[in-house]
Parts: sequence; C-alpha cells; structure tokens
Amino acid sequence: MSSEISDLDLEEAGAQLAAESARFASFGWMRGTSGNLSVVVGRDPLRLAVTASGHDKGELTADDVVLVDGAGAAVRGGKPSAEAELHARVAALTGAGAVVHVHTVASVAMGRRAPGGIVFSDVEMLKGVGQPAHDVEVTLPVIANSQDMKVLGDRLEAARDARMPAVVVAGHGLYVWGADARQARHHTEVVEWLLELELSTPREAS
Repeated sequence: MSSEISDLDLEEAGAQLAAESARFASFGWMRGTSGNLSVVVGRDPLRLAVTASGHDKGELTADDVVLVDGAGAAVRGGKPSAEAELHARVAALTGAGAVVHVHTVASVAMGRRAPGGIVFSDVEMLKGVGQPAHDVEVTLPVIANSQDMKVLGDRLEAARDARMPAVVVAGHGLYVWGADARQARHHTEVVEWLLELELSTPREAS
C-alpha cells in the first residue's frame, strides 16, 4: 500500500534526487527540463520516487518528486516523468535501487556511430562498472527509441548486458542504474567518460 511510504520518506528521496539532478545538470547532461531520475523506496510492492515532469533539473526541490508504482503510474504527488514506467521496468528487471536518465551529446553521437552497440576494451575506467580493465570486451547496448515505454522496456530487456549497467537509446540519451543513487551516479559518470573517449577517438579508415 502507498501508506507504507511516509511523507518523510518521500521528502528524503526528493531531496536526494534534487541533489543528484543538480549535479548532472551542472555537467550539461540535463539541459532545459530534460532527463529524469528515480530511487526505489519500496520493493513489495515496488514503489519509486521519480523526478516530477517539466521541471528544470538544476532547480529541483525536495517537493519536486512523485511516488509511482511498478507500472510507473502516480500514487502520490503530481505528474511523474513520462518515462517513469521505464524506470520501474529497469528497477524490477535489474534489482537496481536507482535509475538515471540523462541526455548527453556523447551518448546520442555514439548511438549514431555504433547502432549495433558500443564496444569498450583495454581501458582502466571499465573498473568503474565492475569489469576488468584488460583482456575483455564489454558492449554498451544501443536500442531504437520509442514513445511507447512498454516497447522501449522490451527492447532494453532483450538487449541489456548484465556486465554493463547502462543502455543507450538511439537519438535520445543514456539510461544507467545502480544499487543506490550514489552507485548509479558513479556508473553514469564512468559510462559517459567511456562514451566521450570513444567519440574523441578518430575512426579507423575502412
């Protein structure tokens, strides 16, 4: 029941999301009102606190949060992000405690350059997503965009690689997750660094 999540719980989650949003916005990853974040505040049934729709992510307050259910529908608060359903799907699918969605130039550009997936290898920053720095290739999946969150969720589920806590949505941006908001932040920063590295690396002549 939604009553299991107190107003204080939701306010604390909102403050955490506001702080994380301000950090990402300061990097230019959530321009305008783009992007959205969530944290899981209950598992049985699944409940997430999600950033409210239509707000400047650099100016959020603890009140700019909506409690949603496992289908992404609002349980308490205002209007959640249109992508709340996908956040809930990721949390249920991966067991993540937090989900980050940012609109970075590198993710969109690399999604165009490598629509079949972006392969990383032999770089120390892979340790930041729990992978060896050498002797292994890790692929960041790229999936086609859709305005239907169920379709997008199905594509994410089919494409995801358990070794990479992220996926690029072509022409849209980056979804990343972690055990909690702090780990999701770290994963986001690491994956974005890897994307920027690939983007800055000249393509080999064919």
